[in-house]
Amino acid sequence: MSAAKGYMLSGSISRGIVKFAIPLFFGNLFQQLYNTADSLIVGNKLGDTALAAVSSTGTLIFLLIGFFQGIGLGAGVVVAQFFGAKDRRNLRLSIHTYLSLSVVIGLFLTVAATLLAPQILTWMGTPSEVMPEAVEYIRVYFLGSLGLVMYNACMGIMQAVGDSKHPLYYLIVSSVINVVLDVVLIVGFGFGVWAAALATVVSQFISVILCMSKLLKSTEDYGVRLRELGFDKRMVRMILRIGLPSGVQNSIIAFANVIVQSNINYFGKMAMAGCGAYSKIEGFAFLPITSFTAAITTFVGQNLGAGKRDRVRKGARFGILSAMILAELIGLAFYVFAPVLISAFTREPHAVAFGVQKARTCALFYCLLAATHSFAAVLRGAGKSVVPMVAMLVFWCVVRVGFLMITVPLTGVIDVVNWVYPLTWTLSSAALFIYYLRADWLNSSIVSGQGG
Repeated sequence: MSAAKGYMLSGSISRGIVKFAIPLFFGNLFQQLYNTADSLIVGNKLGDTALAAVSSTGTLIFLLIGFFQGIGLGAGVVVAQFFGAKDRRNLRLSIHTYLSLSVVIGLFLTVAATLLAPQILTWMGTPSEVMPEAVEYIRVYFLGSLGLVMYNACMGIMQAVGDSKHPLYYLIVSSVINVVLDVVLIVGFGFGVWAAALATVVSQFISVILCMSKLLKSTEDYGVRLRELGFDKRMVRMILRIGLPSGVQNSIIAFANVIVQSNINYFGKMAMAGCGAYSKIEGFAFLPITSFTAAITTFVGQNLGAGKRDRVRKGARFGILSAMILAELIGLAFYVFAPVLISAFTREPHAVAFGVQKARTCALFYCLLAATHSFAAVLRGAGKSVVPMVAMLVFWCVVRVGFLMITVPLTGVIDVVNWVYPLTWTLSSAALFIYYLRADWLNSSIVSGQGG
């Protein structure tokens, strides 16, 4: 194990988590930038109908890729715990099995998403004037599924062994390329929304090339060798044991958000554009918390693998509190500056009003959203991914969908759609907090008895 990658296992806990989280933050920032570039350029150059088309696909994209990203989270926990345990043989088996699995997933997703996406958009109640451009965007986007899945796999491996810097460098390069392509294809040549999706696809494949090149050249225990690619049944079972609940959790969240999006669609094109703009800003606002929770999962996984339970307990406490405080500070700023931020995406006053309304309903409750994600990150790093899945199933799916089915027909106002988020964040964070305090999640390392 490289000493440069061992800082999560020794030394200052707070410094180790923050040192790991900062590159993650900037990496996520650049990723969000090239996602947002699509919406900014599309909204300002192609109009609100095109913006609504791109915005309406966000929940569908997460529905289709979220399940497989959850499997990737499970693989990251397996890799992190074997890395912490200094188990070279099983570390290499887990990495090469995960990459092989990712190739199969990427090819499957390309075919399935291209065929199913138009029908799902119809089920979501996407307005007829938005549908052609939404289908156009989603089909081109998912032609790059292999690049998306493989990049997430390579990034997950690097992060699991404590390297959060190289994914940042590669994301900076691909983000710049994505924005340049957006400007050239849409502003320069006047192409439609499909060009924004194409720019994203190209940038993702460039990220994959850079990441795989790094892993192939590495002389560390986690370096990739093409001859070792294949499927180890034991590793597949371990990855799926943790990854399937995380994948189901992502799918549950995505399904619930599809229902929410269909309720937003009910209020028309301006609501879709405004709430879509809010979602882009929320993506930026929550980046520090996303980075912290990813750092928590890696920290817990590595240290549990190394048998350092007291260090895990202290690190989990620091990560959870830091994420909640950061989230609330960001929420306050978003609440104040919402009109200016939403206006960057659309000049239509009605669309801006919808976006500001949602921001000022949700932003002050970001600390609860951070709490849910932080508790889930700790438990996932410990291999307890079923518990967050159940919490999300109950509160972010059953309660959320049930609340909307009752309140929207009765009231006919979009306020109730906005308030469903703080309500379910409160319930899920409370449930996970109780489990965190009472359960024996510290004695759940998956690498015990795995032998090198």
